[in-house]
Amino acid sequence: MSVDRLNYLNKELIIIGTAHVSKKSVEEVKQIIENEKPDSVCIELCNSRYESIVDQESWKKMDIVKVIKERKSTLLLVNLILSAFQGRIAQQLDIKAGQEMLQGITSAKETGARLILADRDIRTTFLRIWRSLGFFNKIKLIWIIVMSVLNDEEITEEELEKLKTEDILMTALSDFSSTFPELKRVLIDERDIYLAEKIKNAPGPKVVAVVGAGHVPGIKENIYKSHDVKELTNLPAVSRAGKIIGWAVPLLILLLIGSTFLLDISSGLSQIGSWVLWTGLLAALGTIIAMGHPLSVLTAFLAAPITALHPLLAAGWFAGLCEAYLRKPSVEDLENLPKDIFTFKGFWHNRVTHILLVIAIANIGASIGTFIGGIDIVRKLMELIS
Repeated sequence: MSVDRLNYLNKELIIIGTAHVSKKSVEEVKQIIENEKPDSVCIELCNSRYESIVDQESWKKMDIVKVIKERKSTLLLVNLILSAFQGRIAQQLDIKAGQEMLQGITSAKETGARLILADRDIRTTFLRIWRSLGFFNKIKLIWIIVMSVLNDEEITEEELEKLKTEDILMTALSDFSSTFPELKRVLIDERDIYLAEKIKNAPGPKVVAVVGAGHVPGIKENIYKSHDVKELTNLPAVSRAGKIIGWAVPLLILLLIGSTFLLDISSGLSQIGSWVLWTGLLAALGTIIAMGHPLSVLTAFLAAPITALHPLLAAGWFAGLCEAYLRKPSVEDLENLPKDIFTFKGFWHNRVTHILLVIAIANIGASIGTFIGGIDIVRKLMELIS
């Protein structure tokens, strides 16, 4: 653990760089806050992560149908997988995940300091990452996270050493970030800036900040610079080109089918059949692979040909809603969720995570079907013209 003392204007800033997996860090956080008696204590948590740490029963309050309708299923899936990664480390080292942050919260209350949640909302961070990636990179991201997290191998000594100096999110995504440097910019660099702004603007002349050791160099570098925090919390809008492409592709497919009908009705009907079969069958196949209910499979098949022509809809959402109504998560599923996410078997069989897998895999199948179906439509038209 490292402790840096900085002066900013008339404030004394005490930055505690903790090891996320160290029991010693917990003790030292307690000791420093009690000795310094700061006016404010900043911790590297956002509101949603704070609530999940202090309210261990939060899983039981989840409404999976609401999550799907609000289009937050992918975000929840990634969140759960990363929670599994952190939990697996905690189990191996016989510590409680986020204990040093919990200690910061407790010590702030005991000393009468004002508690400041200094990290950017994790949902904003992931959405900024998600919207910066293309379709195939999104699939690769989910695949790497799943494969690196949902395995039974113990964390190696080398990985444990990295966790003492790296952000836990960055460690979980290290394989992917080496290929895509943009990931580091959003996960680490932007959050360094955000943390620095929150810390230096915390109330009172003495501020203690409890952050992961990997953030300390970036915080020190940015603490004396001026930054616009609002810019870091904005979600990148879909680019104009992206919007045009999103609507242009479905319109082009409809135009191609319409043109074929003008030349030969039977060929046009064949194109429609090809579109329905490729999109519907592959979305249904994705649902089957996820072991969805037969009616969820049928829903995916029926929805995919239509949702594939609308950039704001997805077949997986409809399949997931059907799965949620037919196999509604029980109280036991919600209670076991923190435990089940540690293993592949538990992740697959818990009804909450199973619904999320149905959504994700059905969407992947529908997307592949859209690509193949579109190519087949073009092929049939070219054959007719030639």
